Amino acid sequence: FKKLTFKNVSYRYSEDSKFIFSNLNLSMLQGDKIGIIGASGSGKSTFIDILMGLLNPSKGSILINGKILKNYLNTYFLDSWRGTIGHVPQEIFLTNNTIAENIAFGIDKKYIDINNVKKAAKLAGISNYIEKTEMQYETCFGEDGTKLSGGQKQRVGIARALYNSPQILVLDEATSALDKKTESKVIDSLRDLPESLTIIFISHRESSLKLCNKIYDLDKKVFKNNLDYKNG
Repeated sequence: FKKLTFKNVSYRYSEDSKFIFSNLNLSMLQGDKIGIIGASGSGKSTFIDILMGLLNPSKGSILINGKILKNYLNTYFLDSWRGTIGHVPQEIFLTNNTIAENIAFGIDKKYIDINNVKKAAKLAGISNYIEKTEMQYETCFGEDGTKLSGGQKQRVGIARALYNSPQILVLDEATSALDKKTESKVIDSLRDLPESLTIIFISHRESSLKLCNKIYDLDKKVFKNNLDYKNG
């Protein structure tokens, strides 16, 4: 994608409920690093669900390179759009399988592309740790990754999101449960990702927004560059 646009987007869950946000207008370009901020209830999670095509706007349109994204008009286009997005949630679910299976999550083991696994792990900054273990990518780290630290689990989550070479990486409060030192290391590892990758950070912690070139405030419905945001 080259440009994503929210045009006069409003959303509410039902006809008799209040709008979570109204007349939202913003654009993102390929390679942008954007922070999305706002008070609790401002619609950060809803914003991401709309961006990912999981919800349709109640009013307004989402445009991808000028083409309207709507579930009921073009399911092929919608599925293609979703395939361009890698999502990293706050809580990373890991199974008691190999680390390769956890990175290529949901893919039958016989179809896993180990080169993609290794590439994703390297980009996420977890490959050195994995490759020092006796079984390397065949290592099992226990149910829900009990043998991994919080930062390592988040890196596995990032590697999982990168496995299919997305164009957009969404970090949805992905580092909010980490201590600041671990969070800083995880965020710094994102500097090595391709410049063409668009990254969207959803966070209430300023420390997780240091890579962003733009900050969008859902409460005020305004973009700021990161310097303006830090200066208040």
